[in-house]
Amino acid sequence: MNQNSNFRIGIDLGGTKIEAAVLDVRGAIVHRERIGAPRGDYAATLAAVNDLVTRAEAACGALSRVGVSLPGAISPATGLVKNANSTWLNGHPFDRDLAVRLSRPVRVANDANCFALSEAVDGAAAGGGLVFGVIVGTGCGGGLVLDGKVWTGPHAIAGEWGHNPLPWPRDDERPGPACYCGKRGCIETFLSGPGLASDHLAATGESIDASAIARAAAASDPRAEATLARYADRFARALATVINLIDPTVVVLGGGLSNIGTLPLRVSAALPSYVFSDRIDTPIRPPSHGDSSGVRGAAWLWPVDAS
Repeated sequence: MNQNSNFRIGIDLGGTKIEAAVLDVRGAIVHRERIGAPRGDYAATLAAVNDLVTRAEAACGALSRVGVSLPGAISPATGLVKNANSTWLNGHPFDRDLAVRLSRPVRVANDANCFALSEAVDGAAAGGGLVFGVIVGTGCGGGLVLDGKVWTGPHAIAGEWGHNPLPWPRDDERPGPACYCGKRGCIETFLSGPGLASDHLAATGESIDASAIARAAAASDPRAEATLARYADRFARALATVINLIDPTVVVLGGGLSNIGTLPLRVSAALPSYVFSDRIDTPIRPPSHGDSSGVRGAAWLWPVDAS
């Protein structure tokens, strides 16, 4: 097969599943496959990605450029994976190892960056100059896209707002929950799904997950409504520091908690109390591509005009 610039393959490498998708030049998905991730096994992960690419190329009849969405980052200092919650990837030169297997260059980026890129290219933030993509689910991540290109920074941590302290903490929010990073009171400990559930449990004694809290609030349960009000205020405080610092054109919310339909409006309503401006025009939008944004953004690591 000859390489065809009309197609690019995205791989979304998660902790429990690996997804492959082939995009054409219009951004349409022409092939898609999802398999379980071989947890704990680095060599098996490389083999699984290789097999997915092989089958994807057979489906579209052409060798294609490959991009990978990774639940971590490639350290510019060492060239090895760092900060991956799929811990078996950490300490390995994943991009180089995969390039050897596929006999071609590959591009790899953090999953939050891929999410932001997908929405910036042809999603909820299409045409936005500086896009901040937020992922709130089991954790709390973020990615930056500037003029259609991922901005990683010299340490490959640009956009990682989740491991900063919650701004303007109330007395009952100090010192904050313990975080796996070794500190307390990180934004992630408040805004992640487990953080939301823990806050509801502490306030009400009721042990339910984030989706159940959202359903209860939609059904006018006053305790769940109070929990979401606290959550939205904390979200607004955390997001205000991002807006104060980089003033993004668009903010797109992704991850499981972005399915709370009222969240963009709740956060937007709370922002004016915290952003250092006389008015707030920053749109906060749900994603256009939902859980497809990771695999789509990985494919768009190779833009249409890339050589």
